[in-house]
Amino acid sequence: MSKKKHKAPKLLETSTDYANPYRPLPVSIFNRVGRMARRLGLNNDLSVGSMIDASRKKTGLSDFGDEWFLEPLDVLVRSINDEAQLTPLGRKIQRSRIVSALSARLRAEQLLRAHPEIHDIDLGKIILIAGLQRTGTTTLHRLIAADPRARALLSWEALNPLPLRRERKGDPRRRMAHGKMAARAIRYLAPEFFVIHPMEYDAPEEDVLLLDLSFMSQAPEATMHVPSYSSWLEQQDHTKSYEYLVTLLKILHWQRPGDFWVLKTPHHMEHLDVVVDVLSDVTIVQTHRDPKKTIPSFMSMVAHGRGITSDHVDPGKVGAHWMRKTLRMMERSLAVRRAADDGTFIDVSYYNLVTDPLGELRRVYDAAGIEFAAEAAEASKAISRRDTKDRHGRHVYSPASFGLDDQSIDEATEFYRQAYRIPHEDAIRKEDSRPTATTTQDGASLRTAGRG
Repeated sequence: MSKKKHKAPKLLETSTDYANPYRPLPVSIFNRVGRMARRLGLNNDLSVGSMIDASRKKTGLSDFGDEWFLEPLDVLVRSINDEAQLTPLGRKIQRSRIVSALSARLRAEQLLRAHPEIHDIDLGKIILIAGLQRTGTTTLHRLIAADPRARALLSWEALNPLPLRRERKGDPRRRMAHGKMAARAIRYLAPEFFVIHPMEYDAPEEDVLLLDLSFMSQAPEATMHVPSYSSWLEQQDHTKSYEYLVTLLKILHWQRPGDFWVLKTPHHMEHLDVVVDVLSDVTIVQTHRDPKKTIPSFMSMVAHGRGITSDHVDPGKVGAHWMRKTLRMMERSLAVRRAADDGTFIDVSYYNLVTDPLGELRRVYDAAGIEFAAEAAEASKAISRRDTKDRHGRHVYSPASFGLDDQSIDEATEFYRQAYRIPHEDAIRKEDSRPTATTTQDGASLRTAGRG
């Protein structure tokens, strides 16, 4: 009897039809009903007052402490209402996100009053990864976070950094369950977005989500069309939001300490001057890759992300906004680098990270003054074997979708390429036929994720 041959499941490829985002049928029905309800005046109320009331009701608490965050929240909410063109589900998601952020601030204020010693916690050395999007930041972050001694923000913690009501210290199972549900929801709502940026509930996550609790982060403009909020944000002093980030890190450290912290988000590139002033004992790692590869890749990620909550995704506007924003991040970070102590910074080439991850990890650890122990090397090998490229699908994108081409990107970013001697990736590929599994100095075969 012949055996049946089973076809391998087809690899999911991302669409470049950004103006028509994927919608599961139940979501389409929900949005249709929601539009009818809105015409009848029965809509999700996205007003600051109603969301503050909801957070107080949810937590049973009322004291936010210093309410400086209300101004950025007000600007953000006005921009969402005026510009974002969210679907009914999108409005529901944003309302839930903002109420959760306000609830976290209420719980933080209560916890700090009960345990003022949290303010005195020493976070120890901090490795802060501040490269541009899609330059290997996620790969490097996960490799370092795999070290048993390292402390990173995990995805479920980013959603709920504070203990929930009646949750015992050291038993965060409810929050972990919430994280699992959130990861499943993203995969259901936008499987193609999950291909680009997988969101495993227990994986290291960007601390931009902690900055978002102050409503002063790049997260809204990466997920929605909110140009007036973005413009306002660029004119503000971000010191208070970073000081609150430190407070949140201390709260997380109090719950589960580590020998050192590893943080990561491209958002930091806009505010490295504040980072250096606010964070003590920090080593800043900047990752670099050919902008022709990274910029359109990130724009595709933004377009897919916006499609989760809006039916009006304009890739041309995404391209114009994020080209300008990326140049701003390049220029501002370079200005800080020129004025800062060189010992604070270390550069990592994406291409070196792919071919010799252990070698690059040693360089980062040495720069931070942390021993690169055998257990760290073994843990990084395990992560490398798991986090292979395209394991969730293949990310397809083109600069033309966003009104760009290779020449225009090269011309705009030449100053940055020259400053960090970034090679042209296509030239490397032509010259180098090395496989993705490479032999390191330790003789270990590593397969790197290659996503940023």
